[in-house]
Amino acid sequence: MIAILLFMVCAALAVAGAVTLIWAKEPIHSALALVLVMVALAVLYLLLGAPFIAAVQIIVYAGAIMVLFVFVIMLLNAGVEERTNFSKLAIPGVVLAFVLLLEIAHWMFHSAIGRALANGANAPTTEASTYDLSEMLFKQYLFPFEATSILILIAVLGAWVLARREP
Repeated sequence: MIAILLFMVCAALAVAGAVTLIWAKEPIHSALALVLVMVALAVLYLLLGAPFIAAVQIIVYAGAIMVLFVFVIMLLNAGVEERTNFSKLAIPGVVLAFVLLLEIAHWMFHSAIGRALANGANAPTTEASTYDLSEMLFKQYLFPFEATSILILIAVLGAWVLARREP
């Protein structure tokens, strides 16, 4: 019962943070709303029994990546954004969102996992340890891991070059 209540609270916080992220006028407020979403997702990962993923979510995403975002926002001295009128796109957006929900429902009801869950069975799980994950990350996926870190470094350097003031 407590797990369901905690799930509902964290899901509501994640959705509220996502809406705030989109609708905030100040970029720093959007970044802080994204931190709220990341923390809520970390709690949801804990509820799913994935403490390592929850810790990575907090340390890497809510910690390091958001520090970079806030650093870049402050470096660029971003202020209030101009708003574009999206009223013409509201109806197609709602239609596309409805189609997306129908696609997800179709997939859920016609997949093997969806049928198993509908019949009351538990979702299939595979056991994986943190050691196995680190073996894959630092052996099999070492190049994509390092390439991502280099791309993030290039993005920060690009923001610094763009924000630099000429004397």
